[in-house]
Amino acid sequence: MRLWPTGGLWRRPDFLRLWGAHTISQFGTQITLLAMPLAAIVSLDATPFEVALLGALEYAPFLLLTLPAGVWVDRVRRRPLLIAADVGRALVLATVPLAWAFDVLTIWQLLAVGFAMGTFTVVFDVAYVPYIATLVERQSLVDANSKMEITRSAAQAAGPGLGGALVQLFGAPFALAADAVSFVVSGLLAWRIRTPEEQPETEPAGRSTRRELGEGLRYVVHHPLFRPIMATTAASNFFGAAVWGPLLLLYGVRVLELDPARIGLVLAIGNVGVIAGALAVRPITELLGIGRTIAAASILFGPVVLLIPLAPKSQPEPLLIAGLAITGFGGVVFNVAIRSLVQAITPNRLLGRTTAVVRMIVWGVIPVGTLLGGVIASTVGISAAIWAGAIGASLAALPVLLSQVPSVTSVEPAPEPS
Repeated sequence: MRLWPTGGLWRRPDFLRLWGAHTISQFGTQITLLAMPLAAIVSLDATPFEVALLGALEYAPFLLLTLPAGVWVDRVRRRPLLIAADVGRALVLATVPLAWAFDVLTIWQLLAVGFAMGTFTVVFDVAYVPYIATLVERQSLVDANSKMEITRSAAQAAGPGLGGALVQLFGAPFALAADAVSFVVSGLLAWRIRTPEEQPETEPAGRSTRRELGEGLRYVVHHPLFRPIMATTAASNFFGAAVWGPLLLLYGVRVLELDPARIGLVLAIGNVGVIAGALAVRPITELLGIGRTIAAASILFGPVVLLIPLAPKSQPEPLLIAGLAITGFGGVVFNVAIRSLVQAITPNRLLGRTTAVVRMIVWGVIPVGTLLGGVIASTVGISAAIWAGAIGASLAALPVLLSQVPSVTSVEPAPEPS
């Protein structure tokens, strides 16, 4: 009786190491996503704007640094960048429990840690997506991405419950120590990958960063599939930043009066939808084709967001869980499908820059949306910010639905741009 699968990517030890590194760091990250804002809300009594600013600074590097990171990733080997990013995140996070132990933790330190974490995450994410294409063949990309998403989804489901329990027992600052350890382990696994990685081709003499960025930007902006996908994702992230970001935790604590343990339990149960989406994406893609899969998934993570502000204060858990589960399912299917599409249709020498441009556009709007939500929460009310974000997010699917994306049945490598 075999206890370990023997076919496909299960026979690729280096992919399994990358998968393991990804899985471990994701579990730690889910703790941080809960513990960092709760440290500000509960331990430091932060204002709504300060909580929103913390969330914005965590994503600000995606707006400021993603494009130059994309050029850098296409010029050097990618595995060392993954290792360095993991080590950097571990060291930065470790400063929070240390400062709390000496009673010197301030909101300013949390803001700095949030920005530094975002900076290292930019490097990791921009290098991580094209590195998958180095370890597996293009025909295996959906399988590879779905495996990555399954464990990320498991982390999303189990991480908040674990994080809520750790915060309840030890306090938010010390819960962050678990994430620091996870990044160390992740970096060690990435260090053990042995697949040879070719040195990227040297660009012609005199080639400037601006020209390289321009090449990646033109490829993305002029591609008929990239444009609507980016528009839908950016709109969902911009408006959803008020609903799914730190303001949701503030809403849970100060409006719905939930304690950290109950918030963690709601997130854990709701994120079962994320696991289901990760498990279902491959058969759904095979049944519908990648274009229809993207279109169908975009509908699922849209209007259902309205369930969050509709949750009654007397018993908010059922609607909160339903909203999280359905949007999580659609979001995972959408993300895996578009990531596989991007990896398959983009020439390898442009993957770093293409990933950077896409990340900059669709993630760069998150700090803007988070800050706007913070302004609304501070001036009108926390509930008003949640409603505004939910209404906007419910319309995000329109660019994809009105484009040629639903007609795409398979992914084929695109010709090199001239």
